[in-house]
Amino acid sequence: MEHKQLGKSGPVVSVQGLGCMGMSIFYGQPNDEASIATIHRAIDMGVNMIVTSDAYGNGVNETLVGKALSGKRDKAVVCTKFGNLALAGGGDTGYTGGHPNHVAISCDRSLKRLGVEVIDLYALHRVDPTVPIEDTVGAMKRLIEAGKVRFLGLSEAGPSTIERAHKVHPISSLETEYSLWSRDIEGAILETCRRLGIGLMAYSPLGRGFLTGTIRSVDALVEKDGRRNQPRFKPENISQNVSLLDKMQKMADSLGLTTAQLSLAWLHAQGPDIFPIPGTKQPKYLEQNVAATAVRLTAEQSASLSAMFPKDSAAGTRYPEPALKGLGI
Repeated sequence: MEHKQLGKSGPVVSVQGLGCMGMSIFYGQPNDEASIATIHRAIDMGVNMIVTSDAYGNGVNETLVGKALSGKRDKAVVCTKFGNLALAGGGDTGYTGGHPNHVAISCDRSLKRLGVEVIDLYALHRVDPTVPIEDTVGAMKRLIEAGKVRFLGLSEAGPSTIERAHKVHPISSLETEYSLWSRDIEGAILETCRRLGIGLMAYSPLGRGFLTGTIRSVDALVEKDGRRNQPRFKPENISQNVSLLDKMQKMADSLGLTTAQLSLAWLHAQGPDIFPIPGTKQPKYLEQNVAATAVRLTAEQSASLSAMFPKDSAAGTRYPEPALKGLGI
């Protein structure tokens, strides 16, 4: 597994990470034993960027990650986030997600759940429109000065917020959704990150599993799967989206790849500053995902894939309407 620096100011990480959200919430029934085995296998394969958030099960996922990393801390770059109170089911600190006091309390709680003395990359999960970003990042900077955090990141922030935050303290990464069927960041957001030397952590790089080619109707999702509430998986949209997969399947077959591996290879081909963080709770799928880091698409192949999935080609928005308001602030 190749390792390189995340942005100009960040830690040295594997070119592909492991997103841990689905181990605890959203994607059907949790399986802690399989999830811990997946994290252990990732570390054995050289995947050191382990990504979680205090919002995933209101701390449950951080506790799971902490358990998995016990005795393996030195082999992992621990990345967690704070400030997404909506996903966490509300907050109990008495402050909004980006308030400086909330930052301090959240960090201490995450350190305890993760069982670590320092968080390698600490990111604001969603921008708080009620608090100046300078105040939030100022509080995050004080965590670095206190030795509790090493590097800072943002998630789903807009260009002006990224600029303002970066002036307070260097931002190492922006975590945002990026895949063949979610290309919203191409333009001002990606240009801003590249101008400032900020790495891009691409979450949901497999389109919440859609780009694996295994979800061709809503019936493929178990009853409690959170994707049933996502617009792109609604019956009226998913049939149209499935049509996007057919051309890609032919290319994947010709290259001896799965559609998931082809999708990840396309992301890697978009630039050395793109770090996909696919999530899974099964070691076999982790291994398939890791294999994609060795695939080198030609410029022509990458362009062909881009043409198959032009911007805004997916039917349905990537989040339900209320959640869209919290993106790109």
